[in-house]
Amino acid sequence: MESRQLKRSLGLGMVIVVAVANIIGSGVYKKVSVMATELHSSGWILICWVLGGIISLFGALSNAEVAGLLADTGGEYVYYQRIYNRFFAFIFGWSIFAVIETAAISSLAYVFAQSVGSMIHLPDLFPSLENFSVGGIFFPFVGFNIKVLGIFMILLFTWINSRGINTGVDLSAITLVLIFIGISIIVIFGLSSSRSNLSQVFNMKSYGTTPVTLSAVFSAMMAAFWAYQGWAAVGYIGGEVKNAKRNIPLGLITGVFIIIAIYLLVNVAYMSVLSVPQLEAIGGSPNSIAAVEAVRQFWGSHGVIFISALIAITTLSAMHVTILSACRMYYAMAKEGMFFSSAARLNNAQVPGVSLWFQGIWASILVLSGTFDQLTDRIIFAVFIYYGATAIGVFVLRRKMPDAYRPYKVWGYPFVPAIVVIFSAALFFNTIITQTKQASIGLVLMLSGVPLYFYFRKKHNRLKDDILQ
Repeated sequence: MESRQLKRSLGLGMVIVVAVANIIGSGVYKKVSVMATELHSSGWILICWVLGGIISLFGALSNAEVAGLLADTGGEYVYYQRIYNRFFAFIFGWSIFAVIETAAISSLAYVFAQSVGSMIHLPDLFPSLENFSVGGIFFPFVGFNIKVLGIFMILLFTWINSRGINTGVDLSAITLVLIFIGISIIVIFGLSSSRSNLSQVFNMKSYGTTPVTLSAVFSAMMAAFWAYQGWAAVGYIGGEVKNAKRNIPLGLITGVFIIIAIYLLVNVAYMSVLSVPQLEAIGGSPNSIAAVEAVRQFWGSHGVIFISALIAITTLSAMHVTILSACRMYYAMAKEGMFFSSAARLNNAQVPGVSLWFQGIWASILVLSGTFDQLTDRIIFAVFIYYGATAIGVFVLRRKMPDAYRPYKVWGYPFVPAIVVIFSAALFFNTIITQTKQASIGLVLMLSGVPLYFYFRKKHNRLKDDILQ
């Protein structure tokens, strides 16, 4: 019988590290140019970063109340069993495995490999097979050299995380220090550069004749929201956090505030050296990144190597911490007989090693299935269903457990969780309308869990009957 237990070894500082590292990814470098093409105004770009941060903070506040009340390994999977039922909880857990977190790992590994490819030449692999497709949807050999490097990094960091959670979190802390140093350099040198023009940063006027519309603001906020995505993963490691009912809510809120400050500072630096028309031109080029072009303005071509290395480190850090945290959910499901039974085993380092490898192999397959944009479109479609569901959970638990002790109660109740619910629903439907193909793929992956739910439930009930006999 499995006797090992998860070890509660992470304090508040490490919870903040996991929260920040899980949020900072490619969005801080790439999304400002996408927002410029929607808004045509630097002032409105900053407003949308603030609004995206506020919505993310509201989501974190709502999540914090639920986490403080129900904190345990598995995050929302555990919460949804208490809020809704086992079926909804299982579909969420399966969605995390099938598309949300594994596609996040895949997309981050892909961007990391792209960054490496911008610094050194990666030899072409099987170029004659680039037109090969699976059903005319997936083209596994397009950019195969990038994909192979991405897969290698996923498997490498899966192995690193199998050596123990403290090893994994310590590595996150080290990479976060490097990221903060790199972003600080961009901010300091960008704002102090002779090319810096702060007056163009806070200009609310729209360049050209296109006015700023509500639809444009909404689309720009979607771009910002991708950059803020990831804070909820802190709940997955609840069983390994000391004083989890205090440290998880506090770590979530602190981490989101840190991210908002970082994003505002670095985007002010970008827009002080790049005009909105320049950012729009960057957004129209699939091979250009706003951060790279901004650094090029004050450091020339040598700066491109620096920023490419920084992007590589950042995406590697986010990929690593996602690998570390997400596998705990499959472990929690397997412990209840609702996932493959081997995923419930802890290895000698007291981490769910089998669960890690299930996740790593599937994430590697997803790398082959598409590009960065395709992967993130599938994530966006799925994730807002559950952000909204957690916010609804605040209302449900207030009714179901009115007298339960809550270490933290969401500020601004009932308005704050209600805003999260409305915003999540709007983003969900907008993705269906604007990204129908990728939304359909994401939906198929999510609903593939329905027959598996009944399979695991039947198997679990059969085992219980055998024990009782």
